[in-house]
Amino acid sequence: MSGVLGGFAALAAVIAVGWAVGRSGILGGDAPGILSRLSFFVATPALLFLTLGRADTGTVASLALVATAGGAVATALLYAGLAWWRWRLPAAQLTAGALSSSYVNAGNLGVPVAVYVVGNASYVAPVLLFQVLVMAPVGLAVLAASRSDRQQAPAWWQLVLAPLQTPVVIGCALGLLLAVSGLDLPPVVMQPVELIAALAVPAALLAYGMTLHGAPRPAVGALAGQVWLAVALKTLVMPAVAYALGRWVAGLEGLALLAVTVTSALPTAQNVFVYAAAYDRGTLLVRDVILLSTVLSVPVLVGIAVLLA
Repeated sequence: MSGVLGGFAALAAVIAVGWAVGRSGILGGDAPGILSRLSFFVATPALLFLTLGRADTGTVASLALVATAGGAVATALLYAGLAWWRWRLPAAQLTAGALSSSYVNAGNLGVPVAVYVVGNASYVAPVLLFQVLVMAPVGLAVLAASRSDRQQAPAWWQLVLAPLQTPVVIGCALGLLLAVSGLDLPPVVMQPVELIAALAVPAALLAYGMTLHGAPRPAVGALAGQVWLAVALKTLVMPAVAYALGRWVAGLEGLALLAVTVTSALPTAQNVFVYAAAYDRGTLLVRDVILLSTVLSVPVLVGIAVLLA
């Protein structure tokens, strides 16, 4: 357990440095976005390529996917059912809330958390691929069908294909291809990739800490109930469901069970805001859920580590 808590302490320290840097303003207002894009589009794909290229392919296609995917689907359906029963929301609003309560930040925060807490970034790959290949297409199809002025937004299939063209997914795919092929690339190829990959974790954490400074007050007004419902489901219910499925359905234990629960407790991904904004459906709801789940996920992740490590 000391190793897991030490990992969280390291994460918290770097985030605190990011907050201090953001408060001081020494890097300017664009620094969080630049660092985040550097991590997401350059360093994280390199890290995932290295991790999956050296991993057992069974780690990706394993029973852990039953827990992570099952937890995400169950949480999304639970939000849709409760929100429709309470507020009689239209399909697009239900979809935005369902995604915000179940679509985790596997790219930016998932990788550093997996590296420092679980010790292996490959645990992020199953949930990342499931979200891109299953959850995003379904959600985007509903959002696209809800628009009457479809000329003003991208077609749903364009947004579905867009994640498949992003460097993070490409890095996963190339890493899996390397693992399956069994190739041993020479150091002259791997060493530059390793140097770039080393940027992924610190850049993402510094950017995250910088965004915490000066964040607007969330969950006010008519959307407060919907926001808190999504936040509660994301931070508490989804990891609990994933834990139950992982332990009693998939038969996981030890580090594998910890990895499933931790990845399910990650906060809402910013991708959901991009999807909602593209079709102008539920953007305020998603924005607030992302902020609150990001802040509240920290004590939840620490608690999971203490209980399961």
